[in-house]
Amino acid sequence: MLYVITGPPGAGKSSWIRAHATARDIVIDLDLMAVAMAGPGASDHDHSPELLRVVHRARQAAVYEAEKVLDTVNVYLIHTMPQAKARARYQRLGARIIVVDPGEAIVRQRVRDMRQPAMDAVVTRWYSQYRKGGSRPVTRQSSRQW
Repeated sequence: MLYVITGPPGAGKSSWIRAHATARDIVIDLDLMAVAMAGPGASDHDHSPELLRVVHRARQAAVYEAEKVLDTVNVYLIHTMPQAKARARYQRLGARIIVVDPGEAIVRQRVRDMRQPAMDAVVTRWYSQYRKGGSRPVTRQSSRQW
């Protein structure tokens, strides 16, 4: 089964996966991949454009390969803002879409406290494109102690 975990930055997508996935499952998380591919001491969320280019390609390859094993293992994929083409692909694969959104006020506070300032624009874009008409909490699952 493919689980596509979506939500704004700082919503708790990775934490949701940690609470639901098992050691046998496959987790495709861009931030975890970036940390794994970066040098020692790299940030968990502030990645260089060069690193992101490499990680995005690796993520595409991981998704492609993971599609081949969906009948034997659960795959958890974080995709913050999937475009129409990706959403159609996920639908064809029978994915379950999980939206993690504790509410815009909480997300904005987490981003201010834990992320680089540029992420605020991503939060704004997520809420304007994916939560038209304003924020409404989808899950109360707390992600971690902020």
